[in-house]
Amino acid sequence: MSWLPIALVGVPLLGAVVAALPAVRDRAVAWGIAVSAGVLVLAVALAAAFDHARPADMQLQTDRPWIPSLGLRFHLGVDGVSLPLVVLTALLTFLCFVHLAGHPPAGGRPGALVVTLLVLEVGMIGTFLALDLLLFFVFFEVVLVPMYFVIALWGGAGRRAAAVKFILYTLLGSAVLLIGLLVVWTQAGTLDMVALAGRHGSGMARSAQILAFLAIGLGLAVKTPMWPLHTWLPDAHTEAPTVGSVLLAGVLLKMGSYGFARIAIPVLPEGAAALAPWLGAFAVAGIAYGSLACLAQRDLKRMIAYSSVGHMGFVLLGFASLTPVGLNGALFANVAHGLITGLLFFLAGAVKERYGTADMVRLGGGMLRRLPYVGSLLTFACVASLGLPGLAGFWGEMLALLGAFRPAAGLSRPLFLVFMAVGGLGTVLTAAYFLVMLSRVTHGRAVETIPPPGPLAPPEPYGPVGPPLATAEGVREVLSEAGEGAEPVEPVATGAAVAALDREGAGQEAARARAAVDDGRASLADAAGSLGVGAADTGETGRARRPFRDVTAHELAAWLPLVALIVLFGLWPKALLAVTTPAVQSLLGSGVAP
Repeated sequence: MSWLPIALVGVPLLGAVVAALPAVRDRAVAWGIAVSAGVLVLAVALAAAFDHARPADMQLQTDRPWIPSLGLRFHLGVDGVSLPLVVLTALLTFLCFVHLAGHPPAGGRPGALVVTLLVLEVGMIGTFLALDLLLFFVFFEVVLVPMYFVIALWGGAGRRAAAVKFILYTLLGSAVLLIGLLVVWTQAGTLDMVALAGRHGSGMARSAQILAFLAIGLGLAVKTPMWPLHTWLPDAHTEAPTVGSVLLAGVLLKMGSYGFARIAIPVLPEGAAALAPWLGAFAVAGIAYGSLACLAQRDLKRMIAYSSVGHMGFVLLGFASLTPVGLNGALFANVAHGLITGLLFFLAGAVKERYGTADMVRLGGGMLRRLPYVGSLLTFACVASLGLPGLAGFWGEMLALLGAFRPAAGLSRPLFLVFMAVGGLGTVLTAAYFLVMLSRVTHGRAVETIPPPGPLAPPEPYGPVGPPLATAEGVREVLSEAGEGAEPVEPVATGAAVAALDREGAGQEAARARAAVDDGRASLADAAGSLGVGAADTGETGRARRPFRDVTAHELAAWLPLVALIVLFGLWPKALLAVTTPAVQSLLGSGVAP
């Protein structure tokens, strides 16, 4: 079965080539679903063929000459550390194509998007299978170009700037990463990751290990992302299309953290021990900063992006402890974050498509009444992300904090206890910002605007014909500007209602109508109707309001597998820990702690 790793890389690459052919262009999304489904089947077959009795061993290896003159080999394989991430990557890519079938890309050119996503899958899976340092670097870089185009061509209004920021940050991090890998090569004389991990740093000077760990760690920290190298992430997530955000958060961030487990810690144990306190400090700074930044966000996607900074901080804190418990927590949190944040970005995309905005203030609340299934799933994903026991988000954070409670020998326990306390505060802040978001978006009573005619209507089949739901704050702004003689900032129909209120003057009835609007108890249309203004005055003649459509079949097909896995790993964490624990113990070896 050693052909399985080659097939996992080759099938999406061949699928991308075929998808670029003109004959397939009209059925590109269906082709993408078929290819990604085939890759998922191969990933499941890989998991079935994997000998779970010895997960610490590298299995199903393919080791062939690549560039013999330089001693480079095309070496692929899988163990308990990489297996869950390979299956996660195949699953999320397939679900993105299923989602794409019901949500054509806003920028058009679905065939080009399918080609781009399949090339992206090649790089993501290859990174988790590569066992040669240079081959790892090649796959690590392959993902940058397709993700750049996903953001730049199919993203939001600020997509170009976000894509450029993404590529500049990640290319700079990759350059530093390459320097660190070359230091390892010159010191150890080999690029074989299995041999290097087996040596546990023997034969490499401590100073060289520290230098190499610093360079490799910085390169991986950009992709993870670690504070303060995270600033590319919120813009990239905010502007990326839904499928781009899902893969960026669910898989690409894991490539950086995977590098710590696969390369930095086992290959450079003395460098890891020397720099672990700094890694822990930046990790908890990211936890605190990400949580506080979430409290200040109005955009739903941007808030989820900042939450990733905080959650990945727990992953880095687990690595910094240099203990089996901490590393297990980091690897568990990797998978849990991929499942939960992938679901969150699917839901954020659905909300934005229905309402026309991701601004939590403009959404106006009441989603559980208006969209009960979407609102319920959003609540579930938020509760899972804040670490509720019984769901997957709990175990990774708990184990990472437990690793900080008792770090490896040679590390300052009082310092790591401080890190644990700050991380614990981060869990409280995480609950705070998610509950604030839910109170704004899913609860309360929505204040509706009057549907305007023309191009402001959202595309079929979503929502009422109209702009995002207005809030009392927005309505007050409209009333204020209209009263001062300025042009209404809302569409013409809403402006007509405002003008109707103004014509009534400051009488008791008009005052009550204005108060009802301000308090969110009535829409502008209702207020205008209470003053005897007809449909012609409010611009509603001949235009019936349609209700929002709740979840679609394509959305359920894309979301429910993630819900099931979040519950499964929450109730049965051993399903994942039984695979990672022996592999973690093997990677740590005897060279990490004196």
